[in-house]
Amino acid sequence: MDKIIYYLINLKCEPAKAFEMFTVNRHLEKWLTQLADVEPKVGGKYELFWNPEDKENDSTIGCKILAIHPSRFLCFEWKGPKQFKHFMNERRPLTNVSVFFVPSKEGTEVHLLHTGWGETPEWEEARRWFDRAWTMAISELHKYVGGDESDNDVGKKEGM
Repeated sequence: MDKIIYYLINLKCEPAKAFEMFTVNRHLEKWLTQLADVEPKVGGKYELFWNPEDKENDSTIGCKILAIHPSRFLCFEWKGPKQFKHFMNERRPLTNVSVFFVPSKEGTEVHLLHTGWGETPEWEEARRWFDRAWTMAISELHKYVGGDESDNDVGKKEGM
């Protein structure tokens, strides 16, 4: 069975704004990456660059949006950093990130699932690395949207 990284994030904003955090370049560049080139449409780019001077490494170059429903759902391909590039970035399908935006009393529940992990020890190492990376990114997202650390309501489930 595929090991899944799953997070539930409660953001104090409307679903449309939460959706923009994942689809608008200037927002992505505040909490997730240094440079973003996202085209919010099916087949559009989902390219994030952590080192813009070396776009072939540590990026999601070549990744596409697989499914999109504004303010409700987003699914995109994902690649690994340089140390995992040799096995993560050349196979199809790539790993995928699916994000669901659900209205709640407090704002929006954001459900993030990162799927497509292989079964080898190096895949498990990559999955653990991404689990830590998503934890840090989600913390940055929460701060950017306006939450304070004492109010950081992030639930995590792993290996579903």
